[in-house]
Amino acid sequence: MKGGEAIIKSLTDQGVEIVFGYPGGVLLPLYDVLYDSDLKHILVRHEQCAAHAADGFARASGKVGVCIGTSGPGATNLITGIATAYMDSSPILAIAGQVSSHLIGNDAFQEVDTIGITMPITKHNYQPMKANEIPGMVKSAFYIAGTGRPGPVVLDLPKDVQEEEFEFESAKDIELPGYKPTMKGHPKQLKRAAKLIQESKKPVILAGGGIILSGATEELLQFANIINAPVSTSLMGKGSFPEDNSLSLGMLGMHGRKVSNFIVDECDCLIAIGCRFSDRTTGLLSGFAKNAKILHIDVDPAEIGKNVDVDVPIVGDAKTILGDLIKIIDPEPEQKQEWLNYVKDFKNSCIPRLSFNEVPLKPQQVIKELSEAVTDDTIVTTDVGQNQMWMAHYFDVNNPRKFISSGGLGTMGFGFPAAIGAKIAKPNNDVIAVCGDGGFLMVCQDLATIKEYDIPVIIVVLDNRHLGMVAQWQKLFYDERMSHTHLGESPNFVKLAESFGVKAERIEKPGEMKEAIERAIKSGEPYLLDVIIDPDEILPMVPPGCSLTEIVGEYKVEREYPDEIIVKASAKENGGD
Repeated sequence: MKGGEAIIKSLTDQGVEIVFGYPGGVLLPLYDVLYDSDLKHILVRHEQCAAHAADGFARASGKVGVCIGTSGPGATNLITGIATAYMDSSPILAIAGQVSSHLIGNDAFQEVDTIGITMPITKHNYQPMKANEIPGMVKSAFYIAGTGRPGPVVLDLPKDVQEEEFEFESAKDIELPGYKPTMKGHPKQLKRAAKLIQESKKPVILAGGGIILSGATEELLQFANIINAPVSTSLMGKGSFPEDNSLSLGMLGMHGRKVSNFIVDECDCLIAIGCRFSDRTTGLLSGFAKNAKILHIDVDPAEIGKNVDVDVPIVGDAKTILGDLIKIIDPEPEQKQEWLNYVKDFKNSCIPRLSFNEVPLKPQQVIKELSEAVTDDTIVTTDVGQNQMWMAHYFDVNNPRKFISSGGLGTMGFGFPAAIGAKIAKPNNDVIAVCGDGGFLMVCQDLATIKEYDIPVIIVVLDNRHLGMVAQWQKLFYDERMSHTHLGESPNFVKLAESFGVKAERIEKPGEMKEAIERAIKSGEPYLLDVIIDPDEILPMVPPGCSLTEIVGEYKVEREYPDEIIVKASAKENGGD
């Protein structure tokens, strides 16, 4: 068979049923094979959306998502989505077209060095120069993408290799000598960890996205109950621990919940699992969990000690290690009761206010009504900015893979195409994309995709006509000098959606959101809700360069230095938490 046929055969051998892509000249041999293939192809309207959709598919399903883009600008348009997946450890295979092998390096039409560009933002990348290399490369790509710490792999595919004929053989067992992720924790380190935990009086668990990726949510719940420790999560860890559980503290960090930030600050033992201690999670490193011994469990050894000094490191898979710790730790339900009572009282004093019967709508009210209209099985994706942080802060999630958001790269435009991928992966789950108006305008052309393929995604546009998070920082740090963050009054989002044939409504008053979400779900069709919210509403936050306990709702910059910002905080709090 030809190389193009080998790509399709190798993908189906890996269980792939659907890909997201956009064709181009050098991919014509591959797309000609797709014409007769059983492999379903979703034609997105921009390659970045193909990558985000593959990412959303992967995060919702736990499988490797696949996206395709042509050479040159097609490949570079995939880059943002690949980098997003890399930062958030999401397993995708990005297939990029490439000019014929004899033209590589000649600055041929639509040639870019995709291998060189993607090297820093992939786990690995491949460029077959002979068609018989394809089966092994595809099988290896899936193995690398989906094991250890997951991540993206790129396959850069020259046109002539797609056309070359060869005797096809399915890839046998692969041997990758340089890739041997450690899955089991070292027994000596497990014993040290158990001793540290049992000697502590004020333990806290910090659950990251690694809990979800390893399928360790049940083990985490059991572990927390055994050691009587409250659980804080990173943004990527949201959903790893049920947020209606009494031990849940919610999200930690710059835009985290007050109770989570303060309790982590007071703990004497921080058990971090599957997180990378990003700056948005820790705040000022010298002030982070300053009284705590730190135990860090992660499958990626490069993350341990990278940002935060660790007392007990354990390299390995979260599910395996938690299972081992559960076996060797003696339950002592009364030992930490005083600490738990303190945490409970503090948590009760920080319950955020969620009901606001005001016009323009407060985002807290919108999220309250959204929460009332969905179930625990609903998958919610978010864009990036204020919309993301309001959802992370106020929207409770009780199950894994039900809250999907761009964390490390902070990619505007992620939420909507990720929802497309999530809905394809989980067609029986309701899927809602909560977007800012700025981020949605970056990808709104893919309204055509959900209409043409009848993908019943619900899009909630939080419409304040501003680039909300940037505008918030301008208000707080730059003396309200609002430089180019107002989006103007165009477009009319309802008419925009309707021009694509997508049903749409405008929401402006309390009580309308819940009913509209219920109507949208019941319709079984693509749906857009244009929700008019207060442009002046901000979320309390930790100023950059400050410790997690320095949460303020309103402050101004007094002086700036190259390495620090000195802020003056007011006592005003916004929203109660």
